[in-house]
Amino acid sequence: MPQFTDVTKIRESLEDREFDILSDIATKARNSKGRKRKEEECSIRTCFQRDRDRIVHSKAFRRLKHKTQVFLSPFDDHFRTRLTHTLEVSQIARTLARSLNLNEDLTEAISLGHDLGHTPFGHCGEGVLNELVKGGFHHNIQSVRVVEVLENLNLCAETIDGILTHTWGYTPRTPEAQVVQLADKIAYINHDIEDSIRAGLISESDLPKDCIKYFSSVQSKRLNKMIMEVITNSIGKSTIAMSEEGWHYTTKLRQWMFDNVYTDDSPAKVEEKKARRVVRELFFHYCEMLKPICEESKIERVVTDYISGMTDRYAVEKFKENFIPIGLQCGAKEDYLFKLAKGI
Repeated sequence: MPQFTDVTKIRESLEDREFDILSDIATKARNSKGRKRKEEECSIRTCFQRDRDRIVHSKAFRRLKHKTQVFLSPFDDHFRTRLTHTLEVSQIARTLARSLNLNEDLTEAISLGHDLGHTPFGHCGEGVLNELVKGGFHHNIQSVRVVEVLENLNLCAETIDGILTHTWGYTPRTPEAQVVQLADKIAYINHDIEDSIRAGLISESDLPKDCIKYFSSVQSKRLNKMIMEVITNSIGKSTIAMSEEGWHYTTKLRQWMFDNVYTDDSPAKVEEKKARRVVRELFFHYCEMLKPICEESKIERVVTDYISGMTDRYAVEKFKENFIPIGLQCGAKEDYLFKLAKGI
């Protein structure tokens, strides 16, 4: 393998290597549409590698560790959070990208940034803001706002497109973004099944029999089968997708989870009524608080940015601080201790 001999040329060598190794349909860093604000290139990292690093070092990324995936936090240390979900999406997406000779750096950057705008309490919190905010609230759009405005990461156009289009209803512009869109679904279907079994809500035998027969009831085998369905069906093609049969059973399994785990009367959702109240009350409280000091047209946007960035526990603490009465805080609580020390 050729060695880098000139530090100032490492990035250029990496860009050359992409043209030598990657598929014709892969997105090449050198051909990126670039950033909104031009910057001097890094000597050792491609533009997509820099995007990945900026996301990992962002405050929004760190907060994902205390945001709910499905089971409201805190519940159990072994249940997924929004951060561990993000890491699993990244792992699956990188496996797919590497197998299909796509740009793994761009794929990883999109994966790590796709949920930065997610609310506390998972889709429950997102649903509340969607009801309250004029024009609605969608976490993928908020994720773009996080990287473009709130943290001003100045990412490449391809990374931002992938973050925006990772949800259904959007058409990704790059094969790497298509990979992340699929990896997100594969990840949450499988880890939500595992978490639901751990919680005692379902058992493996409850899963649809035809889906078990096609994918296996074993978590690792089911996950591997879904990944292989994408790889074998996408090699040599311009579109990244599962086989028709594989997608049929994947969507059937997903719908079964919506009918049996994600439903409002599911034990996994029992605490969501309380969580919804937390988000709703904080929203109205902060909107009222800002009226004397902020333009009315900006209040809703400011409050939405603030609340959507909260972790579960921070939202709960802010709710307690503003709505739960506490006893009068008295000073010198240790007076009696000091008296004892001096001898009464």
